[in-house]
Amino acid sequence: MEYRRIKDQDKDGDPAHQDVESLRGKDLLDVPPPFDKTKWKRKSAVTLALTFLTSSQAILIVWSKRAGRYEYSVTTANFLVEALKCALSLAALARIWRTEGVTDDNRLSTTVDEVSVYPIPAALYLVKNLLQYYIFAYVDAPGYQILKNLNIISTGVLYRIILKKKLSEIQWAAFILLCAGCTTAQLNPSSDHVLQTPFIGWLMAIIMALLSGFAGVYTEAIIKKRPSRNINVQNFWLYVFGMAFNVVAILIQDFDAVVNKGFFHGYSLITVLMIINHALSGIAVSMVMKYADNIVKVYSTSVAMLVTAVVSVFLFNFHLSLAFFLGSTVVSVSIYLHSIGKLQR
Repeated sequence: MEYRRIKDQDKDGDPAHQDVESLRGKDLLDVPPPFDKTKWKRKSAVTLALTFLTSSQAILIVWSKRAGRYEYSVTTANFLVEALKCALSLAALARIWRTEGVTDDNRLSTTVDEVSVYPIPAALYLVKNLLQYYIFAYVDAPGYQILKNLNIISTGVLYRIILKKKLSEIQWAAFILLCAGCTTAQLNPSSDHVLQTPFIGWLMAIIMALLSGFAGVYTEAIIKKRPSRNINVQNFWLYVFGMAFNVVAILIQDFDAVVNKGFFHGYSLITVLMIINHALSGIAVSMVMKYADNIVKVYSTSVAMLVTAVVSVFLFNFHLSLAFFLGSTVVSVSIYLHSIGKLQR
């Protein structure tokens, strides 16, 4: 009897027992995971890097123009972007080889069947990246940041068609909001023209969105076909074909200028910074998908739109209208809803 009384007292006063009892009947998934300070720092660093690179990308392209035109060869700049990304992938692989050794999944040697799928996305990215320069004849930097989000729609639709992935009702609603936000941001109340961006600018933005969406979906299908394959190896082969296609573009479009004036004619410090920015942006997106999540990319994109607009006010005398502010807000909400719908799918 005395033993039972002591046992009952210990049972009632034991904090650990009370904690277990308090969790009884509750979903263990509701218990928050322990805070990982290292992971939080890494995610924060990646988020800030992507936001900075995304917001400064359009600004650097516009800033690299002189008297409304590019004095340097756009095709050579695009080639150097691909070459830098290829070098960064090789550097990452070299580090892996030193620490983990060479394996079947991280070796560069491959088969014709594996390599033969990379020319398609490389060619699509080539056209998309070249259009990225010429669209600024019709769109300012903040407008470009708004319109480039149209690739979310193309990516979602192509996901449904090519990869047979269903879209949630929230995602479809987000697509409608995105179209409305992009249109609102481009309203021009001070002119007879309803939209600030002319038809050809919208056409180029839509083509860029389709090319970017198809290239992204196709690349994801390639990567997921062999999940164990090191991403740096896959990126390396994609960038190698990107370099090859850009060489063809140089020969077709800028051969005379390169021969007569040199490969680096018209280059300035801004041009070099723009090339580095483009290369690091591509690497940063991969890092976000690896070390963070889609929500981080969403917030980075939304903040980048606003940062680009504010900086353009001081650099290019951009007028931050109410229509642009409301449109960018709607676009930010639509991007967030799209990510929520993706997580709930």
